[in-house]
Amino acid sequence: MDLKQIEYILKIAEEQNITHAAEKLFITQSALNQQLLKLEKELGTPLFYRSRTDWHPTPAGEIYLNAAKDILLIKKNAYNQIHDLCEAQKGHITLGFTPGRGIAMFTSVYPKFHNICPSIEVEPIERSVRDQHPLLLSGELDLGFMTLTRSQQKSGIIYETLASEEMVLAVPTKLVTALDMRNGDLALLREEPFVLTQKTSTIREIVDSIFKNAGFTPNVLFETSNNHAIISMIHENICCGILPMYYMDPEDEAITYFQLPDHPSWEIVAAYRKGHYISKPARTLIELAGNYFYSCNTSLAVLK
Repeated sequence: MDLKQIEYILKIAEEQNITHAAEKLFITQSALNQQLLKLEKELGTPLFYRSRTDWHPTPAGEIYLNAAKDILLIKKNAYNQIHDLCEAQKGHITLGFTPGRGIAMFTSVYPKFHNICPSIEVEPIERSVRDQHPLLLSGELDLGFMTLTRSQQKSGIIYETLASEEMVLAVPTKLVTALDMRNGDLALLREEPFVLTQKTSTIREIVDSIFKNAGFTPNVLFETSNNHAIISMIHENICCGILPMYYMDPEDEAITYFQLPDHPSWEIVAAYRKGHYISKPARTLIELAGNYFYSCNTSLAVLK
């Protein structure tokens, strides 16, 4: 397999359109089509089903694409090992992180990383934990930072724990006073509205188990993918919520936080595909991210 040809075919599959693929590759559609036809003639079978709006792989195309991805991963692993051996400042890292805290982590960590590894190209990709997993397994992501429980981890991926984090109950301070909530008894909020994260989020599994253990189904006002939105609603005395400690604001007197029974928690991890070589620059990113999340947890420890 020719590496340039591999990149061409993978781009067609990614774009599902030969015109768009040619534009992304900065070559003419005619030139790209000739490369594809040449390869299909060599293999004796078409690699794509063609239509005006959708190009998707044939069974032979699926076999080719899977092998092509493996070949590019082997090439990348080999180059990264050679760069580390020669202490060469070269390479490209595709980095996944979640919305919210992931963006805050990246904007804090990247300037430090750039000072240490100025020639390493980092491609940030914002994705949910659910979406990061297949990208890690396919090799499209080199490294992902995510929050999840051990039961939510996937086979084929290595997880390095950077920090452990508790969930907390967040209640409007006015409501705390009205209900005389001295110890944060969740059962007292049985009739109160809650804003929760969406069912597809990794935290929702933990939150649902908290309510199950408390013996009631919450009155859900609405669901959101943004923890900051939950904090805003609680601040406005509209609802209650269950959040990771990261989102606590000790300066906001409108919100009171309580620890929960059994101290439910999840892990903040760096994740990468099993067998994927983690270069020295990638190790530097993991170390910097670990320091960031440790400092966040340390700053909130006083509220426990």
